[in-house]
Amino acid sequence: MPPGAKVYVVDDDPAMRDSLDFLLGSAGFSVRLFDSAQVFLNELANLEAGCVVTDVRMPGIDGMELLRQLSSGPRKLPVIVMTGHGDVPLAVEAMKLGALDFLEKPFEDDRLIGMIQAALSESESGSKSEALSADMAARVASLTQRERQVMQGLVTGQSNKAIAREYDISPRTVEVYRANVMTQMQAGNLSELVRFAIRAGIVED
Repeated sequence: MPPGAKVYVVDDDPAMRDSLDFLLGSAGFSVRLFDSAQVFLNELANLEAGCVVTDVRMPGIDGMELLRQLSSGPRKLPVIVMTGHGDVPLAVEAMKLGALDFLEKPFEDDRLIGMIQAALSESESGSKSEALSADMAARVASLTQRERQVMQGLVTGQSNKAIAREYDISPRTVEVYRANVMTQMQAGNLSELVRFAIRAGIVED
């Protein structure tokens, strides 16, 4: 990743914009701030290649509509979506629309920086590779039927209790299956699991 790589922050919360400006600037990124998706879209044609970090819930054009416009337009910038707690189904929808990753607030600074670095590297290499999709599919194939069912519940935003009710098993058993799924899929967190599931074709578009 080149020094001074561009990051475009789109968030209507001034405190969040200032915080990300300081954090990402300190990490060596060149940061531009936008207080709305409309302002960002107005400037889009003049922007250099970079990574977009956007909130989901914003007045006017929200993060989802921003993703739709970016995915249907000529500029293909990698997008990371920030969501509030409990917005996992929305985040899954965002990834179907082309977001590379999502991050639940509050989040660790290092995690966001790592996501941006990965997004920029992936964008540069164009690595939506068939080999990667095949690898994800092989990981899914290693799961038992029940583990796949639990995984499906997790990536669609269901709680452990909801999954337990659906399959008539205990929440504690769901926790065991959940741990197995994370290990077998080599996912460090829920956003990785969602991304892997989409790559493997488990989450339908």
